[in-house]
Amino acid sequence: MKKLILSFFALAALSTALLAQNETPAKFKLYGFIRNYAIFDSREVKAGTEDLYFYMPVDENKLANGTDLNATPSFRLLSLTTRLGLDVSGYQFGSMKLNGKVEADFYCKSGSTAILRLRQAYIGLTWDKLGKNAENSFLLTIGQTWHPMAADMPHIVNLETGAPFNPFNRSPQIMANYSFGKKVTLTAGAIYGMQYLPVGPTSNDDLKVTKSANYMKYGLIPEIYAGITLKPTSSFTAKVGANLFTIKPRWKDGLGPLSDRLITVSPFVFLQYTGKNGLQIRAKSIFAQAGEHMNLLTGYGVSKINNDGSWEYTPMRSTASFISAQYGKKWQVMGMIGYMRLLGTSEDLIDTDHYWFNNSGVSNIRQMFRATPTLAYNLGKLTLAIEYNLTGVQFGAKSSMDAKGLVQDNLHWVLNHRILTMAKFTF
Repeated sequence: MKKLILSFFALAALSTALLAQNETPAKFKLYGFIRNYAIFDSREVKAGTEDLYFYMPVDENKLANGTDLNATPSFRLLSLTTRLGLDVSGYQFGSMKLNGKVEADFYCKSGSTAILRLRQAYIGLTWDKLGKNAENSFLLTIGQTWHPMAADMPHIVNLETGAPFNPFNRSPQIMANYSFGKKVTLTAGAIYGMQYLPVGPTSNDDLKVTKSANYMKYGLIPEIYAGITLKPTSSFTAKVGANLFTIKPRWKDGLGPLSDRLITVSPFVFLQYTGKNGLQIRAKSIFAQAGEHMNLLTGYGVSKINNDGSWEYTPMRSTASFISAQYGKKWQVMGMIGYMRLLGTSEDLIDTDHYWFNNSGVSNIRQMFRATPTLAYNLGKLTLAIEYNLTGVQFGAKSSMDAKGLVQDNLHWVLNHRILTMAKFTF
């Protein structure tokens, strides 16, 4: 027995020694920035995070004498979204390479006191030299990071980084990337909404719009993404992909479980060109069915109430696009032009009460645009920038909303002029 125990410990020690020879220690890098904003708006706006995360100007509210009560300017000076992060890289166990990231920033989730919140927390597992081609590789990402449709953002310095013209979403996910050399990458995986959520009814008896993770939780099926990335040259990148998103806005009532389910598919395309002296041009367009969980201004409603009490749903369809560019290194000029338009629901709504629109915006809009010319000065790791943001929204009378969810009467444009300055020290 004694010899057996000694043999076991000897084998364990030998195994540990052999494994240690195939193990490379990890490297750690602390990073982040201190960021300060000053913001002026020419009128009242729909915005979050102490008005830093800007969606749109609010509609007119005119008195009998023609005075618009919402044409009230405002000013903010904020140090929110200062960021801290830790990158882990270089760890290798056998043929498997591991990296990871933990990232947080200071953010006003509620109230006016900034708290530390988790932005990203993921691990990446990589296997190189797969198959006959030594350049083939496989990357599996597990954890919370950027949604694949949101990752490539326009060239701007504001907090919303292109939303609602660009999808904006970080969520827990399992995402697989198989690269055929450096020119083709196939991506597919599952995503679960956490911070960025779809909208729906508060309850079976209360149709007021709210955001909740329960719609996906009880729907059982995570969001599915599939796409392809092409890099024919070092200067050009193209991406095409789509997401399958399904939720249960109602999952039970007093009589038991419900069969309600909304199913949507939203494709997108992205193009990028990189040239000399910091030149980069990006363009992206998405055809969205619903998509509130990606911070797009859209929604869905009920198209039919069945005899068994279940509801059938129809998504609001919309397009959201941007083109952006930047040039220079020490002195940088950059900017974005964005446009979005509601296209109507795919089927008729039964009424406007059973219709839920992203409550970061309002449902009585038809289209909107944004232009953001920006000048930045980079002095080492210090960046000073000024951005002019012109956003226009076409509103209509909510009472004139048709069966497709589109307003028809009293169409008018409302403009907001936002001037934003930023000072950021990156470390």
